[in-house]
Amino acid sequence: MKSWLKTQIPTAVILVVIALVAILYFGLGQNTLPQGVPELTAGRLIILIIIGFLAGLLGGIIGTGGCSVMLPVLHFWLGYPAPIAVGTTLFAVIFTAISGGYGHLVRHNLDKRAVAWLGGIGIIGVIIGSWLFTFLSDQSTLLGLILGLLFLWPALRMIWEGIRRSGLPQKEGNAITASATGLGSFGFVVGLATGIAGLGGGYALVPGLIYLFGAPVYITMGTSLATMIPLALVGGVLKLAGGFVDMAAGLLLAAGTVVGAQVGAAIIKRFKPTTLKLIFGIYFLYVSAKFITAFFGLKIW
Repeated sequence: MKSWLKTQIPTAVILVVIALVAILYFGLGQNTLPQGVPELTAGRLIILIIIGFLAGLLGGIIGTGGCSVMLPVLHFWLGYPAPIAVGTTLFAVIFTAISGGYGHLVRHNLDKRAVAWLGGIGIIGVIIGSWLFTFLSDQSTLLGLILGLLFLWPALRMIWEGIRRSGLPQKEGNAITASATGLGSFGFVVGLATGIAGLGGGYALVPGLIYLFGAPVYITMGTSLATMIPLALVGGVLKLAGGFVDMAAGLLLAAGTVVGAQVGAAIIKRFKPTTLKLIFGIYFLYVSAKFITAFFGLKIW
């Protein structure tokens, strides 16, 4: 019991930080809603926490899902404009990445050298991507098309692994031996996509590190989460400064994901990850189709 409580200390600290940020932000009167964002009712508050929890739960079980789950729900079913949905989910991932990244750091499940190159060069990509995002924010349909195309990758990958009943190859080792140039280039591309679309890089970092660089799977999971800390932090702050974050929604989602990720990690052995991948892969494919068809003036339910 004592050991379990000790492992939950970082989670409790992050939840306290989220609460303090909320008190500070709204205490200073910074509670103006971005244009087009619906009012926060009691029912919507509960829904946002549940969405965050489910996103964190999925991420804890199969190593992905945070932004990919939250973003389409915010946009399609809660009525948030696409630019605000992008910024709000990326802001929420800051806290999730810190929680998960710290957990892997204390367990030595990450490669610090790889994190430095991926995250360091990735920040440049995030800054450039966030700059491009400011131009796309006024073109919702074009932004939607980009989001739809980016959703295709995790959708098809998860469906493929779910149908084959296979996961990522279980390579051995405790380090990622790829070159600094390769890691930096890959980090830049992931950062660029993160800055433009707000999707957390886990859906690209995990398979990319394993299939492109031959990284050990467990080291990859921790390295991916740790890399997302600087990417989400820089991208989220830039989105916040640009007025593309609904702070209340972002903090509620963050609280839900932090708790959900811990629950997912605790019950991971009770689920078949391949089954979940197939289910959510089909869901992501549906979301991708909704974004892409909307660009051509079509609407699917």
